[in-house]
Amino acid sequence: MEKKIVVVGSINMDIVISAGRLPKMGETILGERVTYLPGGKGANQAVAMARLGGDVQMVGAVGNDEFGRSLLAQLKANGVGTEFVKTVDGVQTGIANIYSVEHDNCITVVPGANFAVTPDQVDGRIEQAIANADVLVTQLEIPLPMVAHVLKLAKQHGVTTILNPAPAQNLPIELLELVDYMTPNETEFEAMAGHAFSSRDQLKILMGKWQSAYNQTLLVTLGEEGCAYLEDGILKMILPPKVEVVDTTGAGDSFNGALAVGLTNSWPITDLVSFAVNVSAKAVTKFGAQEGMPFLDEL
Repeated sequence: MEKKIVVVGSINMDIVISAGRLPKMGETILGERVTYLPGGKGANQAVAMARLGGDVQMVGAVGNDEFGRSLLAQLKANGVGTEFVKTVDGVQTGIANIYSVEHDNCITVVPGANFAVTPDQVDGRIEQAIANADVLVTQLEIPLPMVAHVLKLAKQHGVTTILNPAPAQNLPIELLELVDYMTPNETEFEAMAGHAFSSRDQLKILMGKWQSAYNQTLLVTLGEEGCAYLEDGILKMILPPKVEVVDTTGAGDSFNGALAVGLTNSWPITDLVSFAVNVSAKAVTKFGAQEGMPFLDEL
């Protein structure tokens, strides 16, 4: 039987303005170009899974506008099921406005329809899809009550859960206890743990405390240092292959997508993490979060 994944999350259009520098307050400058790229953590992760051969259903929302139609078409073209993506009238599709200058960027996110992704959207069909899934994946670009609601449903039906805690925010203990795999990056983990770390020993101690408090598997992504996890209390690191980095936007999302696909294959943790690290290394070699997601045969 085909192993299924349900992703509950955000769907955005990323509007990237490339310029030589940022304008000062009150100033108008000429930019170099504007690029429209499909984004949103939920959609990015769903595309990553589908390209790796996952059977994926997306739960989310778009506005009844040009961006919404184009994003739905993009998801379908990548093989993501969109039956549970609702189109909301009177609300705009979510956007991320990204100012990109050399070596840096700044971003304004307007959640739009993503904030209409609430527990009352979860009808019997969506609950059934979650119950039939092997893995449920969610993030924090949609309202927290929805994240808690779908994690709880997944748990009731014995479904493995992944929470990518981005963007970082304070999470209630009841929600944390519903998560099987938690995938923060370094900054997000420091915020969650309430403590910075500057050595692997400190990281190991913080991870150990966290795992025993919430009874979940923690995978901390560390950019070019790969990913850290604990096996029998020992800190293990899996390093990515050396690649030419073009765009890091989709790195975390491709990691989570690969992790979900690996879990549907019931791989042991070392294989899971190696696969996810390799997929995210491949993803940063192309421009655009979804465009850069690798297909299985490219790995």
